[in-house]
Amino acid sequence: MKLTSEMRKSKILCLHGGRSSGVLLKEELEIWPSSVLERMDLVCIDAPFAAYDVDFRAFTWYDDQDVTKMNIMFNESVAYIEETMVKLGPFDGVLGMSMASLGIALTASCIFGPWQGVALTKVQDLKCVVVISGGKFASVEIATPKLAENAFSSLIQIPSLHIFGENDFAKLGAIELLESFVDPFVILHPGGHEVPELDEKGVKVMNSFLDKVQASFAAPKVIRSLM
Repeated sequence: MKLTSEMRKSKILCLHGGRSSGVLLKEELEIWPSSVLERMDLVCIDAPFAAYDVDFRAFTWYDDQDVTKMNIMFNESVAYIEETMVKLGPFDGVLGMSMASLGIALTASCIFGPWQGVALTKVQDLKCVVVISGGKFASVEIATPKLAENAFSSLIQIPSLHIFGENDFAKLGAIELLESFVDPFVILHPGGHEVPELDEKGVKVMNSFLDKVQASFAAPKVIRSLM
């Protein structure tokens, strides 16, 4: 039977954190209950750059130790995200863990915030973003890439879910980032910098968020392009 707009899953592009991979992120997300996972089609990809300072197959989005390299790599990563979204999409949303979270926030800003038309011009309008243990660059003592400057000068109007822990070193940055979104959904768990298990309250928040996203499926999607 063909799924209707009210029945179909939310297709989400998932971006792992630094020195990780799409496979590892997928495994981490599987800790969530099936009642939540069955509502989403999660597409986990690898970042475009190999991480050589770990003893397993891993990737990264940018070099956070070298400002010059960071700007170049961050710009290339944003272009890579756009290319992937066009190639494998359309997507209803994007999910980012840790390092990837700023790319997620920038994506939202380019489509629904103050940076409309600055980057990601070929991306189909999204329905949501999910940020896990992620904050603004300045909040984690990392210089802000030029492409991301002023990306949060005004509120971003897209349904957003922010997940972070009481003992997360990125907690303050995560709080600062969620304040850049209109009416954000929040799951605060007792853990640290991780994809957490969802307790009863967390599942309720997640389902409320997905309900809001699903309710928007009937709205027409618009593809913005430079052409």
